[in-house]
Amino acid sequence: MLQNIYDYLLLWSLFSIWLIVLINKLLATGGFISYLKHNKKREIFVPDEELPFVSVLIPAHNEAKVIGKTLEAIINLDYDKKKLEIIVINDNSSDDSAEILQNIKENHPERHIKIINTDSITGGKGKSNALNIGFEQSKGSLLAIYDADNTPEKNALKELVFAIIKDKKAGAVIGKFRCRNKNRNLLTKFINIEGIYFQWMAQAGRWQLFKLSTIPGTNFVIRRSVLDQLGGWDTGAITEDMEISFRIYRLGYHIRFCPRSTSWEQEPEIISVWLKQRKRWVKGNYYVLIKNFKNLFDRKTGPVRFDLFYFFAIYVLFLASSIASDLIFFLGFGGFIQTSIMGYSLLLWFMAYILFVLSVLIALSTEKGELSFSNIGITLLMYFTYSKLWAFVAVIGFFSFVNDSLFKREITWYKTERF
Repeated sequence: MLQNIYDYLLLWSLFSIWLIVLINKLLATGGFISYLKHNKKREIFVPDEELPFVSVLIPAHNEAKVIGKTLEAIINLDYDKKKLEIIVINDNSSDDSAEILQNIKENHPERHIKIINTDSITGGKGKSNALNIGFEQSKGSLLAIYDADNTPEKNALKELVFAIIKDKKAGAVIGKFRCRNKNRNLLTKFINIEGIYFQWMAQAGRWQLFKLSTIPGTNFVIRRSVLDQLGGWDTGAITEDMEISFRIYRLGYHIRFCPRSTSWEQEPEIISVWLKQRKRWVKGNYYVLIKNFKNLFDRKTGPVRFDLFYFFAIYVLFLASSIASDLIFFLGFGGFIQTSIMGYSLLLWFMAYILFVLSVLIALSTEKGELSFSNIGITLLMYFTYSKLWAFVAVIGFFSFVNDSLFKREITWYKTERF
């Protein structure tokens, strides 16, 4: 009887794992098709005199190590300075961010730079609240958002604006962000590959196949009219980017993917910082999933229902099946239990591993210099190490979310340590 239970549990876990693997393979294929299409000549160009006025918002909390470089990069964007205002929300910082920002502002009197310094009373309640503060004081018909550790390429903003002008049904347009400290150590190399495959190849594939994208939190533009309809950002959401993405689709707009726009950001360099950051992401994603779960069965939700299903599959089915299959494997290997399909399961597991590796290599081939022998080796290792860390952080993130929900903890800044 117990053997049958283990067999059924193993079959269920293998089915769930293969479902996610095949979905990711589908997205990778769509992403590669999108990559081939975008290598063609750009379809639209807008002269400077026809560009709209844009407000760039940079929310920051204790970002003295990186905020100066970020602000200089925004100042150097290839965009008509008369049609660009830069608003930095220095939110309840206790470091010398205010002095750094003020010095840069004084060195660039020709630029429209506004520094908003808040304290624990007027701010200090997280990124969403900081963005709402900046939104209230902005004037642009478009708002561009950049995180405090970002250095966008000079054409990044203009490409986003070109794309949203072209597409009247786009409530927002997103670009890519890449890991600028990817060669620091093995962890940052893992994160670099994760970003290329699980973020940007998946975004490109979802846009190609379903006309669906999700705001990544940085390097995107959104229409003021859309934000007015939404009432700004949800201050109860930790992952405000995903939360607002679902509401944009509910309004009847879509979010366009623009792979020509790239911003480079700093990623965690030590495991403890990575765990803290990813736990925050997991908590935020559970919040969004529960908030929007009812929309999974509502046709008015549109193509974003695919994302609801995908995140449910990742955070519920795949997580549970990954843990179950690992436990059965180790218990069977140690002789504590027996299953009649262990041999078949190993074959299916090996096939899934090969498919995972091939999909990642396809994604790496779309970025210059990334399909290297070093990255191939890291990809082969990634499935057994970095991917397993995700399962661990997903579990602790879930229990942290439940704990915060029960005790109704207030949202504050979840600071990622900079290097």
